[in-house]
Amino acid sequence: MSGVVGREAGERDPLLLRERIVPDDQLALLRSRTRADSKIAKFYEAQNGHIDRLLKPIHVHSAEGAEAADSMALKVKIAVNVSFAANIILAGVQLYAAISSMSIALFASCVDAVFDPFANLLLWVAHRASTRANHEKWPMGGSRFETIGNIVYSFIMMAVNLILIVEAIKQFATHSGDETKEFHLVPLICVCIAWGVKFLLFLYCFAIRSASSQVQVLWEDHRNDLFANGFAILANAGGAKLAWWIDPMGGSVIALAIIGVWCRTAYEQFTFLAGITAQPDYVSLVTYKAMTFSDDIKMVDTVRVYHSGPNFVVEVDIVLDPHMPLWRAHDISQDLQDQIEALPDVDRCFVHVDHEVTHAPEHRKKQ
Repeated sequence: MSGVVGREAGERDPLLLRERIVPDDQLALLRSRTRADSKIAKFYEAQNGHIDRLLKPIHVHSAEGAEAADSMALKVKIAVNVSFAANIILAGVQLYAAISSMSIALFASCVDAVFDPFANLLLWVAHRASTRANHEKWPMGGSRFETIGNIVYSFIMMAVNLILIVEAIKQFATHSGDETKEFHLVPLICVCIAWGVKFLLFLYCFAIRSASSQVQVLWEDHRNDLFANGFAILANAGGAKLAWWIDPMGGSVIALAIIGVWCRTAYEQFTFLAGITAQPDYVSLVTYKAMTFSDDIKMVDTVRVYHSGPNFVVEVDIVLDPHMPLWRAHDISQDLQDQIEALPDVDRCFVHVDHEVTHAPEHRKKQ
């Protein structure tokens, strides 16, 4: 079967998972039938991929992860540096457009643009700190620095957009008359140019968004800017051609939408920082690797995989023969720990050795 690692590459398949792989010709036959059969084919495709990952030796996972990181390093650097340079230029362009038109909608898009360079700088500083963290001072490493930086920036953006909503409310309360606002063509052209640049950056960062948490945040930021700039153009033009209240209303809608998006981002980053469990597929991968690591491992009692920032901490409880020499038990558990820590996205692994499974769960503080 193509795409599946062979036994000669170090595969361990004591559960005969290979026999559960559905051949490509059967998948093609299912896809050619009804829509329901097509959904079944997608399920088996996902299952084949999961079995492939389970059977792939740990050193292959590690090598592929290192190769992917090396191959994406330049692309990530380009994304960060080009976004930073573009955001500085576009901040000036959009600030001019907002001030010259005095449009709440353009100010709403301008605020996001003005703060983008600070976001890029904050992400760069957090990433630099995470890669240079002193392990004596930060034993768990610095990967959580990036998550903290993302949360801080999220709250800054929410606060700034809340101020814009207050300004829009003040305009509604103090405005008199039904005359429309003055139409400003040059500011609108400036914002259209900004929209086009952001669209190109969005496409680039979207293609490599899984390579780094930095690029993930940049992609989300460019996506937000596309909505903000596009809606600001329509709201400003509507306020000049249709009714004055369209402009402050549009600015409020943009600000509320940006607040909602950053609330979601902050919540997701907070769950990473708080230690939310990993996806089931990743937990099953670690479990399978632990249970097939050595014939001396009688059972795998417990496996926990949870976030510590963008990466994972793994806890594995294994059961060995009660009469096994201490040096042998140590070597097995140490080798297993080293192998699991070699998996992509794993920061630390802790392996606990026991001789039976009838005890109460360990490592849990009584409440």
